[in-house]
Amino acid sequence: MASTREQLYTTASRALWAGLVLNALLGATKLGGGLHGNSFALIADAINSLGDVLTSIAALVAVRIARRPADARHPYGYSRAEAAVATNIALVVLLSAGWLAVESVRRLTVLHSPPPLWALGIAAANVVLKEAIYQYKARVARRIGSRLVAAAAWDHRSDALSAAAVLVGLGAVRWIGPRAIFADEIAALVVVGFISFASAGLMWRSFVELLDRQAPDEITDAIRETAAGCAGVSAIEKLRVRKSGVEHFVDIHVQVDPAQSVRLAHETAHRVKDRVLAEHASVRDVLVHIEPHEGAAS
Repeated sequence: MASTREQLYTTASRALWAGLVLNALLGATKLGGGLHGNSFALIADAINSLGDVLTSIAALVAVRIARRPADARHPYGYSRAEAAVATNIALVVLLSAGWLAVESVRRLTVLHSPPPLWALGIAAANVVLKEAIYQYKARVARRIGSRLVAAAAWDHRSDALSAAAVLVGLGAVRWIGPRAIFADEIAALVVVGFISFASAGLMWRSFVELLDRQAPDEITDAIRETAAGCAGVSAIEKLRVRKSGVEHFVDIHVQVDPAQSVRLAHETAHRVKDRVLAEHASVRDVLVHIEPHEGAAS
């Protein structure tokens, strides 16, 4: 079981590393293009990508902490490090979005030369690459159930959409001419909107996870079905499943024949725990409480 959980964390780390490398390359390229091509929209998008590099580093640190085994002072492990770091990441990105918004508005009335044609090529490549990394991370997030990787995936999707806005803005400035010079700053404001929306969503999802919200129905239903199929289980009275990083913790009340011995009931509890752990890779621990089932035959 430990090796299976380790594989989940390894997969998450690989996905985060892929995003970090891509964001670093794109951020440096867009920053250079924006500075030399006189495009604040590209500069804003570059800051967005370079900010994503910092958030990816923080996410990798969080995964490294989260995968540490439980100890005497942290008997539930460190898996909540993911949600805690994700919340702080969202706050930092929101603050950067605020700065970009102020600068974009300030530049609306500033005259400047239109960006060169090659700046559009950078923006177009950015759209394609960001959408490709989104598809990859989204598949990984669904497979391992990682909120952090899912958030990183949607960050790339919002980046792809904002990059499309930059492409449209640069195209308008390039082909319409001086009359559309403000389109570059409008595109930058659109980037700010996407950044803010993605960051607010990440903050909310992480906050909800820290509040121990019940896991989605597809997860709880699967665990319920697994437990109910164990020998000696008459019914499932209660089932609580809370998400913590890529892991889940399960509290379950199992009803058994009240006439059986404590030893047999104890064996049933262990049977339920062992089977849930064996069949659900994301489950870290299961706490089983035995209840009498009055309708069961002795």
